[in-house]
Amino acid sequence: MEENMEEGQTQKGCFECCIKCLGGIPYASLIATILLYAGVALFCGCGHEALSGTVNILQTYFEMARTAGDTLDVFTMIDIFKYVIYGIAAAFFVYGILLMVEGFFTTGAIKDLYGDFKITTCGRCVSAWFIMLTYLFMLAWLGVTAFTSLPVYMYFNLWTICRNTTLVEGANLCLDLRQFGIVTIGEEKKICTVSENFLRMCESTELNMTFHLFIVALAGAGAAVIAMVHYLMVLSANWAYVKDACRMQKYEDIKSKEEQELHEECCKVSFKMM
Repeated sequence: MEENMEEGQTQKGCFECCIKCLGGIPYASLIATILLYAGVALFCGCGHEALSGTVNILQTYFEMARTAGDTLDVFTMIDIFKYVIYGIAAAFFVYGILLMVEGFFTTGAIKDLYGDFKITTCGRCVSAWFIMLTYLFMLAWLGVTAFTSLPVYMYFNLWTICRNTTLVEGANLCLDLRQFGIVTIGEEKKICTVSENFLRMCESTELNMTFHLFIVALAGAGAAVIAMVHYLMVLSANWAYVKDACRMQKYEDIKSKEEQELHEECCKVSFKMM
């Protein structure tokens, strides 16, 4: 009988511990972090592969070659974009962890307001700093989303030309890379529907795959923007809660101090009466 009671108390203690642990998880920050990681992973992974596919298309079908020397051509720009993607992946992996840690500390500060946990001025400054930084990152991701839409637009035009060629017999449509700023005005890198390279490009799966990879990368950038907006709402709410908690904490400290002084005065009066 006693063993059953002890076992029941142990299970109850474990259940209460689990409930307490689950209650301390910042679910809003967790959802935003998962969305951020998913968006950054889609953007970086698909964007990197789409850029590699773009290099193959330019070299194979548009017959472009890398310029010797330190000349800044389209291939050098693509290499720079790849390194930028590496930096974005690493930076936002770390930033997501920092925001999760901030969410855990803020949630713990609010829940343990009447305990030993104290909300410091430094903690409030850190929360304000994260709000400002997240707002700047949101604007940066908006710019990245707008920039990612440009290759989607270019490939959509190319895909439309391929589709119209199959629908309209005898159509002679051309795509000039100069109109997209990929090459200089002096270079003529034009491909027309009557050329063999154009037909091979339209029949290949590489064009279709690169086009859809850019679309997924654009969706990933949009998901990162939504994650940043979600983070802003979470951080702003946490800031408001922490601010109210600080006021409540000051009120409790003043109240405790007054009660202690009143108790000491009562003790002095009682001592004099004796």
